[in-house]
Amino acid sequence: MSRNVPRYTSYPTAPHFSKAIGPKEYAEWVSALNPNAPVSLYLHVPFCRELCWYCGCNMKLAKRDAPVAEYAKTLIKEINLVSEHLPGRMDISHLHWGGGTPTALVPDDLARAMDAVRASFNVTSHAELAIESDPRTLTDEMIRRIGELGFTRASFGVQEFDTKVQKAINRIQPPDMVRRSVDGLRSVGVSGINFDLIYGLPHQTVGTLLETIRLCVDMQPDRIALFGYAHVPWMAKKQRLIDETALPGVDERLLQSQAAAVALTDAGYVAIGLDHFALPSDSMAKAAEAGTLRRNFQGYTTDQAEMMLGVGSTSIGRTPSGYVQNLSETGAWARSVEAGELPVGKGVVLTKDDTLRGYVIERLMCCGEVDLDDAALRVGMSKDWYSELVSDLIELEIDGLIARRDGRLSVTEKGAPVVRVVASVFDAYLVANTARHAVAV
Repeated sequence: MSRNVPRYTSYPTAPHFSKAIGPKEYAEWVSALNPNAPVSLYLHVPFCRELCWYCGCNMKLAKRDAPVAEYAKTLIKEINLVSEHLPGRMDISHLHWGGGTPTALVPDDLARAMDAVRASFNVTSHAELAIESDPRTLTDEMIRRIGELGFTRASFGVQEFDTKVQKAINRIQPPDMVRRSVDGLRSVGVSGINFDLIYGLPHQTVGTLLETIRLCVDMQPDRIALFGYAHVPWMAKKQRLIDETALPGVDERLLQSQAAAVALTDAGYVAIGLDHFALPSDSMAKAAEAGTLRRNFQGYTTDQAEMMLGVGSTSIGRTPSGYVQNLSETGAWARSVEAGELPVGKGVVLTKDDTLRGYVIERLMCCGEVDLDDAALRVGMSKDWYSELVSDLIELEIDGLIARRDGRLSVTEKGAPVVRVVASVFDAYLVANTARHAVAV
């Protein structure tokens, strides 16, 4: 539980992206995409109107509208630029606005960006259009515009409702504030509502978390993500404002996680993967039951597209050839776009071995089991590809964390809370990795 391992929203993970991959390579990769296959589109807005001390995202505090408006103009130019490199007008099956806080944009700028998307891509009738939002700054006008633009899902970072915890992380939002936003979005046709909760926060207890869950369940979000707070002040400098002595230890974090999971399942939610819960009627619960659940940089997803196009500073994209990440500094990103160059800052080429290990890790993270022999056949590799890992697997088996039979590996109930540790056995980069990660639970 105390091992520091990646969250595995990609493989290889982001610390292994290299500046050797840039605009030229990405242009070649996207131009070679299958024009008849759907893509997902991720749009990143790094601005927030308020500063949350726990946050590890790449963000900028926006007290003025002007920088956000300029960013929106450049974002539209990048949408057009990316589309020019594609082999044709492609279908979008999933679209996700993340950040930061996308609703830091003014409604007209959000609408102009969505118009640019629809001008360059075919947004399919069944596409999921999702947007992250902050109930502290979400206006009635933005709620109305989100409905008019056809968004189908909205996500809120609830985290914790206890006032002492909220003060310790600098995110004050009473339950009524969140409820107003949820009711407003539902009234304009946004049918899917997601909540993010966090355990392991300063001054947080099992009791405060369970009360937060009670209040959340009363609002009936379709999905609830329950994340362990990742205290990484060496990366996220704003986390240095958090009192480390108030953080719960590993044992307390595990108790919080377990108690929350029981409370959510008792309330009728289906446990999905490592940290998600969904109502049985939600598409994510159905995907988990069907074995089609996926995992990407947004976490667990129903998105089946093999290609993700990232737009905006820091955004990450994936093609069958590899991953890319845009320049994180907004000035450098904007200058690249203005010069007509794809603003890629780094990336990684996917080898056959990467594809194999990535598939195994994703299956473990999504459904808790994988056929190791079948995985090898998928990429044309020998069934003994994992022979050097057998001793590590035996150790996990002795500890009761996994079960193995005839090339199949499954994570046990005991091993489920540390599935990231199980997945890390297949991470060929981890041993020599100098990157620092958060604890497994």
